[in-house]
Parts: sequence; C-alpha cells; structure tokens
Amino acid sequence: MSDVFAAIADPTRREILDLLRADPLRAGEIAEHFPEMSRPAVSKHLRVLRGARLCRVCASGRERRYELDPRTLRDVDLWLARYRSLWGAKLQSLKAYVESDPRERHPKAKRAR
Repeated sequence: MSDVFAAIADPTRREILDLLRADPLRAGEIAEHFPEMSRPAVSKHLRVLRGARLCRVCASGRERRYELDPRTLRDVDLWLARYRSLWGAKLQSLKAYVESDPRERHPKAKRAR
C-alpha cells in the first residue's frame, strides 16, 4: 500500500485522478490540463498511477484511454475507516472546547475580573 500513498502524495497525480473521475481520457487530453509540464513528465505521472493500480489503460483500436481504477482507493478507504472514529472523537472534543465558555476553560480567567 506504500506505493499507493507515494502516488497520491503528489498533488499533480491527485489532480490527474480528479480528472479521471469524470471520464476516461487520452494521455494528450490529460497533458492539456498541465500546460506548464512536458508530455514525458505527464506520462511519468501516469506510469506511477498505473504502477500503484490507481488507474488503468483501456485500448480500443489505436486509441488508449486512462481511466480511474477505484478498487485500490476502496482498499485505502477500508484501511482509513479504522481511524475515522478516532478523528470523530477528537473533532467532537475540539468542538466542545471551542464552544465552551473561556472562563470555564481557564480558571484564572474568572479571577481576572
């Protein structure tokens, strides 16, 4: 799974995955979204995403389209699910703290009157 996290750690690759959510795209169509980047650089990002099994290539005749492969993301989501309850508890504690009366948070603040 470390190759998956390494792949999605890069903001360009996350943006490519976002593009592929809507529709399968040819490499050239993906490259058009990154005019500041060379086509070989875009191809390298696609190679990393394919290697991490986050996208796949579908060939139809001479045309090759890249499409999102959600199975690997589902595996990541299942792994992360074990930690969501921890986040929820921490966020609830933070919410309660932020919404509490400052005088109740800091007993010294009561005496400052």
